[in-house]
Amino acid sequence: MTTTRRAATPPLSTTPREPSALAPWRFLRCLLDLLVPACCAGCGVAGVSWCPDCHGAFGRPHPVHRPPLVRGPEAYAVGAYEGVARSAVLAYKERGRRDLADPLGAALAAALPLLPRAGPARDGVWWLVPVPSRGAAARRRGGDHVRRLATRCAAHLALSGRPAVVASGLRLARGVVDAVGLDAAGRVANLAGRVRPRPGGLPPPGTPVVLLDDVITTGATAAAGVAALRSVGVPVAAVLALVSAGGPGRRGRGGCDAAGGARSLPSGGRGVGRRGDTRGSLR
Repeated sequence: MTTTRRAATPPLSTTPREPSALAPWRFLRCLLDLLVPACCAGCGVAGVSWCPDCHGAFGRPHPVHRPPLVRGPEAYAVGAYEGVARSAVLAYKERGRRDLADPLGAALAAALPLLPRAGPARDGVWWLVPVPSRGAAARRRGGDHVRRLATRCAAHLALSGRPAVVASGLRLARGVVDAVGLDAAGRVANLAGRVRPRPGGLPPPGTPVVLLDDVITTGATAAAGVAALRSVGVPVAAVLALVSAGGPGRRGRGGCDAAGGARSLPSGGRGVGRRGDTRGSLR
């Protein structure tokens, strides 16, 4: 694919550039509030899906170092997988709280311009690539949750004067299993060769993109996505996630995590809400 075909590239979602981009979303949210009164996913206060007090759980992006990403690009998260941020991710992903897509997408949009190596393409458009989800998981959740986050992120970027495109340029091949209970090596093996580019959803070669995820645990998913995009000439400027699980890690000699990478978190079975449960990071 060459840059001359850009205008004809099919299924890419270009967000509106005017404030009306959020109007349908707000209307639906108001309608749902009449039927089922909202409560904050972080603290439970009634009347709002994500209250101002809990909003502070997502702030400026912090670096996240993981061995699979040792060769770059830099990875960041806007929160830690704990407390109210963890509650929000689990509610959004596993408990059907789709109303959280907008505030969580807004948190990602606020962080993107702060990433030191990320930026728009030469025409001023930001290109966002969501990590892919397993088909079974997406069907269970009523759709691809990371793509939904990316779409809301792009809408908020557009409202701030930064036009954005969501490019669904990655897919998962057969054989990927639920990563619950897998250690770092197991997660890498689970995805090896199975995160592949989707030609119809890719931006033109050479276009810088930001890879979006919900949770960075071991970094295996992000690294596999970066490798797949690089294989078709699409450079990844940065990886950005809502939260990091297992701590930010720290860079040692040669760029390795001096603490040995992401700590292996106990799976604690498959129950949501248990400390150490990283279901929010699973495809």
